[in-house]
Amino acid sequence: MARIICIHAHPDDAEIFLGGTLALLAHRGHEVTIVTMTPGDCGTKEHPPEVISRMRRAEGAAGAERLGAKYLCAEFRDMAVFNNDESRRRVTALLRDLRPDLVLTASPTDYHCDHEATSYLVRDACFGAGCPNYDCAAYSPAPALEAIPHLYFADPAEGADREGRVVRPDFVVDISSAFEAKRDSLACHHSQRQWLLEHHGMDNYLDEMEKWTRARGKLAGVTYGEGFRHYKIHPYPQAPLLEDLLGAGLVNRFV
Repeated sequence: MARIICIHAHPDDAEIFLGGTLALLAHRGHEVTIVTMTPGDCGTKEHPPEVISRMRRAEGAAGAERLGAKYLCAEFRDMAVFNNDESRRRVTALLRDLRPDLVLTASPTDYHCDHEATSYLVRDACFGAGCPNYDCAAYSPAPALEAIPHLYFADPAEGADREGRVVRPDFVVDISSAFEAKRDSLACHHSQRQWLLEHHGMDNYLDEMEKWTRARGKLAGVTYGEGFRHYKIHPYPQAPLLEDLLGAGLVNRFV
């Protein structure tokens, strides 16, 4: 059994971008934990921060449960996730606490600053988590990891960068068998619908998610898909751990 950590910016991001893959991994008996960097404290025009945060933490836990995963919030705040020394040590301490074999995180290029900062922080924390002299004792007494965990980036919103160019994944996971679990988990985020309508102009976030997931699947000739890029620059692990855990029948590579 592998210990898998998905770290994304806000409650609902994991469900939108890689919920099907997380469901498939959990169904295979792996230990899956979803971590959101923030509790979504700015995602409302109706409630004060502490109220919406409480609501969205509960929605995050409910959505994770639908996928067979656990839920944690790292308690950063919306629009205040920065790639700096304190944040890097906090995320490194989190990894040392959770001790993952495999880390899945946000795309380094995306529409939202919190998504991008999360991606960079997680990338660097994976490196620092195995360095005993990188002192994170202010945030956790957990010892350094024995090795850098395997690291993969999920798709950005709409599968595109900030200029609208398609971000081509290394491979697409066929999540057709897990799509209903993905949709059910996202539906737990009730408070998001009004916010996305008012702020993003997105009328139905479930339908929008389905459109994006169909588009990614079309790249690989499957009904529903989620794309991933494996970060394997030296010295990050190069073995295809995510692909191996899922099995060849679900992984569609590009030539």
